[in-house]
Amino acid sequence: MSTPFILDHVTILSGDREGSTIDDAMIVVDSAGKITAAGPRAGIQKPAGCRYIDGGGRFAAPGLINAHAHLFSDGKPLPAFMTSEKAEHLVAKFMHSKPGELLLNKRTKTNVLTQMNSGVTTIRSLGDARYEAVRVRDAIERGDYLGPRVYPSGPLLAMPGGHGAPQIALCSTSPAEAAQQVRDNLAAGTTAIKIAATGGVTDAREIGQAGTPEMPEEQMRAICETAHEAGIIVAAHAQSAEGIAMALRAGVDTIEHGAGMNEEIIALFKDNPNSLRGSSALIPTLQACLPLVKLDPKVTGINEIVRANAEMIYEEMLAGIRDALEHGITIGMGTDSALTHVTHYNTWREMDYVHRYGGLTRAHALHAATQANAQLLGIDAITGSIEAGKDADLVVLDANPLAAGFRAFENPFLVATRGQVIQQPKVKRFADLDAKLDSF
Repeated sequence: MSTPFILDHVTILSGDREGSTIDDAMIVVDSAGKITAAGPRAGIQKPAGCRYIDGGGRFAAPGLINAHAHLFSDGKPLPAFMTSEKAEHLVAKFMHSKPGELLLNKRTKTNVLTQMNSGVTTIRSLGDARYEAVRVRDAIERGDYLGPRVYPSGPLLAMPGGHGAPQIALCSTSPAEAAQQVRDNLAAGTTAIKIAATGGVTDAREIGQAGTPEMPEEQMRAICETAHEAGIIVAAHAQSAEGIAMALRAGVDTIEHGAGMNEEIIALFKDNPNSLRGSSALIPTLQACLPLVKLDPKVTGINEIVRANAEMIYEEMLAGIRDALEHGITIGMGTDSALTHVTHYNTWREMDYVHRYGGLTRAHALHAATQANAQLLGIDAITGSIEAGKDADLVVLDANPLAAGFRAFENPFLVATRGQVIQQPKVKRFADLDAKLDSF
C-alpha cells in the first residue's frame, strides 16, 4: 500500500501524438497507488487524509516505458579485450558461474533502480545473461524494495555463433528446439521473448555482418507460436529488410532497431496475421549506434569493422523511421541500455535523438515512450498516461520537454511508480561519458 497523495498545481502532459496538455491541474492518488482523479484543479475536490505535494507550476508526464533495455552493464565502454572473439567464451563462462550470477544480480538491481530514478517506471529487458532480471522483478513485486515494473526476457534466442551468443543467448538449430527454449524461459518466469533474427553491430566480425539474416523463418515461427500461446509478445533484433521481412512473416510483434522498408514489410507491420494482436511495431534504438558513428573510434574504443557496421546500420535505422512515419506504422521507444555509451539514466537522449535525427516531433517522441509503448506491450489499461483508474506512474519536471527539450528529464523533481513517490530522485552519473555525448 502507498500513501495517498495529491499533486497540485501542475500541467499534465498527455503523451498523445498531438502533445495535448491540461493546465493548472491536480492529480489525486489513492492508497492502492491508483489515480482517482486527474484534470483541471477547479473541478476536483481535495480528499482528506492525503499527503499534499505542491507542484509549483511544474509539468507532470506519464512515467517513461523503456521497451528495449539490457541490464547487465552500466553503459561505460568495456576494455577492448572484453569484446574480442577470444574472450567471448571466457566472459560467458564467468557470467554463467555462481560469482557471475551474484555480480549480475547486483548490477541488474542497480541499473533497474537507476532507470526508475531517471523517470522510467516500466522496463522490458531484451537479452539477459540468464534470469537475473527475473529475480530482481520478483524482489520488487514481493516488496523487498521499491522498483519499476519489469518485463524480463531472460536469454535471447539465437543461432550458434549468432548475435548475442554465447554471452546472453540460448542457441538452437531446429524449430522444435527453439520452441522448447521459449517454454524453458517462460517456466523460469520471463514475460518477454526476444529473437536474434540478424547479425548485430557490436559483435560483428566482418563488414556487412550486421543485418545478415541468421535464424531461419520456420524457427522464428515456432518461437512466435509458442510465445503467443502463452499470451507473450515476441521482439526480434532485425537490421535489414530481408531479416525484418522474415521476422514479420514468422509473427514477430516488435522489430528492434529496424531498416528501410519495402511494400511487403510495410503491409506486414500494419496487418500481421501471425502476430499476437494483428499488427507489429518498430522500436528504433538510435543510442546504440549514434555514439559509434559520431565519436572518434579512439574515444569509443571500437575497431574499424564495428565502426563500418555501425555507420551502415545507423543509416538503415533512419530509413526505417522515415518509412514508419510516412506509412503510419507504430513507433515505440527503447534505449538498448547497457551497451557502450548507453547509460541507464539517459533515457531522455533516445527521445531527443529520434526527434533531432529521426524526424519525430517532440510530442510523437514522448508518445512513443509512453502511450505507444504501453499499447504495444499490452499494458495501456494500467499505465502510459495520467488518467483516472491507471497506476500513478509519473515524472514531474521543472520544464516542459515539448518546448524546452528532453533534457528536462535529466533531473526530475519527482518520480512516482505505482503510487510510490520518490521526491528529488538522484542517480550516479558518468561525467566524462556525458561530456562526449553532449559534444554532438
